[in-house]
Amino acid sequence: MTEMGKETAPMNAAEPSRWRRKVNLAASAAVAMLALVGCKADVISYDLPAESARYTFQAETNGVKTAWEYTSDRPTKSDTPTSQPCIADVVVKEPGPCRPEPLIFLRYDLGLDLDNTAKANRLHPITVTGYYQDRLSTPPTVTELRAEASFDGGKTWQPVTTKADGKNTFTARIKHPKHDQAPGGVALRITATDNAGNNVKQTIPQAYRLR
Repeated sequence: MTEMGKETAPMNAAEPSRWRRKVNLAASAAVAMLALVGCKADVISYDLPAESARYTFQAETNGVKTAWEYTSDRPTKSDTPTSQPCIADVVVKEPGPCRPEPLIFLRYDLGLDLDNTAKANRLHPITVTGYYQDRLSTPPTVTELRAEASFDGGKTWQPVTTKADGKNTFTARIKHPKHDQAPGGVALRITATDNAGNNVKQTIPQAYRLR
């Protein structure tokens, strides 16, 4: 059984099942807490093959779209900290071995002023850091990051120059147009890939506005 992190939903899974290998799709902290206090909570699980396979998960929160692609197979032994047990250990009877999935998450430092804006008509650096669930004992390393910016609400996208700036951290330099050429602000589309072949693509329809 493998365990998802954050908000994810399976795209290429079989019919739901309570047995064999499970992928837990419930919000982890909430479900675990409900189970500990004796409340019932719905946990959706899917019957997946034991052999290694490629999976895609997608989520959308407040207009921000995220799609993960990663490889998973059946774990042979549990790989979770004792202080943070697998959700299914609490809510599923005889769940079997469990480990978190190596999903890449993205953290941004947009370098904005106090009003959450950036200056127009100039080169503007932002910092993007890839990270994994703390519960993953041997996380991969993010080796590549591609950035794109849009100034017309996502109709067209322009590539942004990026460079590595420390482990899992990258700097992207965005050439801002004049204010009237981006009345809706700046949209970002970021794609990160790690040395295990996992990747994530995140689209932020309005990351910040120009002044």
